[in-house]
Amino acid sequence: MNDLEHDTPSKERIRWSVETRLEFIEFRLFWEGRINRSDLVRHFGISVPQASTDLARYQELAPGNLVYDRNAKAYFATNTFTPQIFEPSGERYLAQLRLLSAGLTQQAESWLGHIPDYATVQQPSLRQVTIGIVKAIVDAVRMHRSVQIKYQSASAIEPNWRWISPHGLAFDGTRWHARAWCHRHNDFRDFVLTRMLEISESRPSGIDPQEDIEWHREVTLLLAPNPKLDKARRRTVEIDYGMTNGRLEFCTRLSLSQYLEWQLALDVDPDQVDPKRHSLVLLNREEINFERLQARSQAASKGKQNSMPSDFQLS
Repeated sequence: MNDLEHDTPSKERIRWSVETRLEFIEFRLFWEGRINRSDLVRHFGISVPQASTDLARYQELAPGNLVYDRNAKAYFATNTFTPQIFEPSGERYLAQLRLLSAGLTQQAESWLGHIPDYATVQQPSLRQVTIGIVKAIVDAVRMHRSVQIKYQSASAIEPNWRWISPHGLAFDGTRWHARAWCHRHNDFRDFVLTRMLEISESRPSGIDPQEDIEWHREVTLLLAPNPKLDKARRRTVEIDYGMTNGRLEFCTRLSLSQYLEWQLALDVDPDQVDPKRHSLVLLNREEINFERLQARSQAASKGKQNSMPSDFQLS
């Protein structure tokens, strides 16, 4: 795609706000085939003359992409329309629908104009993380500090206080975690943000995040359709996941690999379930398990003994 900082006729840098509006113009032309000045005025709160200037600037950048229809008082994408500013993404478009469905954004904030009728499967809502907890953890990561948290672990009836030294955030597909050194167990592990009930004291951290081997090491999961599926269903799975020669190599952090196995039911014995509900199998399970054991062994050799069992345990 063209770089707006270099491809303008004057070779001058276009301000970021202008770049955003030009991308918006192209987004609407690509997905809806048309745009007018009122779209820009309404979405960005700019004046009508400024909207006209933006559309004229876009015409200079991509003269063959749009044509003005005086009767409709709108610009329409031409048959030869070719994106010049942004790379169209179906995932990006659908992600905006998901954000709208989840209530995480409003239509006025979205770049979508006409929204097709759509529906999403809604899961039971988990307890929301308080803004104070999120900010305290983010601040601790940024400032390299330890914090004392009141935490409800999965292995205790009542919450208790403990010190952790967070160095990152991780999303497992359902919940957000703080990746942190646990000063109680003397290992790196994940702490579910919604289980943090309070945060009190803070102090400088002496933990080196680089010693979290499972966080920094990546592994590749080799996935394939369940061989117990019939040929048609195996082919469908291959298409769904974009497999090549019936295989999919998926790279992830070692610390997140267990979550991925849970989500895709890769930790379930395929002989014990209906293959229609267990469409994928993990071909290199022994290799992944060895990587986990090796990483924990290396952590232990550095004096960071990992107390988590081999089957993985959440705090």
